[in-house]
Amino acid sequence: MAIEFARPVRPLENSTAMLASAKRAFTTRRVPQADMATVVAGDAQPRIGDLIIATVEKIGSHPRIELPSGRKAQLAVGDRIVLAYGNRYAPDQFEAIIEKSMGPCHMVAAGGVAATMVARHEQMSRPTQIRPLGYVADAAGVPINLSRYALQLDPRPRAIATVLVAGTSMNAGKTFTAAALVHSFARAGHKVAGIKATGTGAGGDVWLMSDMGASLALDFTDAGLPSTYLVEPERIERSVLGLVGHAADAGCDVAVVEIADGLQHEETASVLRSVNIRHIAAGVVFAANDALGAKAGLDTLAAWGHPVLALSGQLTRSPLAIREAAKSTGICVVTASEIQAGALCSAVFAAASAVSRTRLDVAA
Repeated sequence: MAIEFARPVRPLENSTAMLASAKRAFTTRRVPQADMATVVAGDAQPRIGDLIIATVEKIGSHPRIELPSGRKAQLAVGDRIVLAYGNRYAPDQFEAIIEKSMGPCHMVAAGGVAATMVARHEQMSRPTQIRPLGYVADAAGVPINLSRYALQLDPRPRAIATVLVAGTSMNAGKTFTAAALVHSFARAGHKVAGIKATGTGAGGDVWLMSDMGASLALDFTDAGLPSTYLVEPERIERSVLGLVGHAADAGCDVAVVEIADGLQHEETASVLRSVNIRHIAAGVVFAANDALGAKAGLDTLAAWGHPVLALSGQLTRSPLAIREAAKSTGICVVTASEIQAGALCSAVFAAASAVSRTRLDVAA
């Protein structure tokens, strides 16, 4: 959907030269370079996914920008960068929101997300300051939004074993657990998709899934979203279901779906409360920092109707924490190495088979 400007759009001088010299971010990776034809200014409220070109005014906590290739390019004051407007939620870093008008703001993620910081962890320095110059537009002068280049996603259920990875919080070990699952299925000869369902646009997790053997590595940027914070639950649900379906259509027989942040985060909770997402999932592998977090997480997931297949994450770094978690929950606790070796493959496919039979019974 194009931006509706309150007054006529005006192209900026030297747009072609500005775009040619700019460093473009990972979040813009689905937009062909040829489509970024000009830069326009106008009186419009920024929206999630709008592409802008901005000048770096002060280097902060993100001194580098991740390019579509995955390389981290060093930034300097005066550099021009192309990134996307998006909100950010990261308890260990920032909360940031899109302002109601274009103006000085921040690059709040190295993957290329523009917003204004409203809160930060006390150990974080302030984010890199940027000054937007205008909206990146096509040859017709129409501002570009990432949604225009999203995969055409169909949320219908498909025949694909799907396991969810969730956790107590940011940095609980979800990504490493998901990557270990991807490796285990690939090692067993399966065509596996690694999917990052929610979070803030960055390439690290996508590249890790690919490195660990994923035949297909996807994230929410493939659904046209630079981040998922403050996105409508229905849109996130459709994105998750559509990405899983896309993986099935591409020939994958198993999908590992990582859900960012912790169960108390609203977008994470909306995904896991979704009846439609629950119905496609074989179960959850839950990453926790400690036994108490594991127990609370299991109780929450049980209330939402999710079976937990195993516990993993940061707590597996401590034999005592493993013992506490196993005793207090009655759920098996597996390390990343054990997951990579195939400890959960049979359990996932058995649970997926049961989900498939239940779906057939309901359809009948």
